[in-house]
Amino acid sequence: MAASASSLYEVLGIPTSASFNDVKVAYRRLARVCHPDVVGMTHKETSATEFKKIHEAYSTLSDPDRRANYDQHLFRRNRPYGSSLSSATMAAAAASMSQFSGYTCKKWETDQCW
Repeated sequence: MAASASSLYEVLGIPTSASFNDVKVAYRRLARVCHPDVVGMTHKETSATEFKKIHEAYSTLSDPDRRANYDQHLFRRNRPYGSSLSSATMAAAAASMSQFSGYTCKKWETDQCW
């Protein structure tokens, strides 16, 4: 279930807009099913691994600061490169920057680093 999940939200099976209460409910629901003390003896190894992922997801998403950092990283990672600006906007900005030399006139005294 959570082994192929690409985000902590998918591990818990909740949307990215889930509230703190939704995170808590999802964690408790999954803990009742996947906790190593609940499953049979044959599934203890895989259950322990799954529960660690579930607990990690809960501990990150239940803390507002850690969740904000995770969301920022997650959304930055999923955004395609250069999607925020169009190529025409980037070309216009590059053209205007290439005409600016940085100096309007040269004053020898102020250009020296003493």
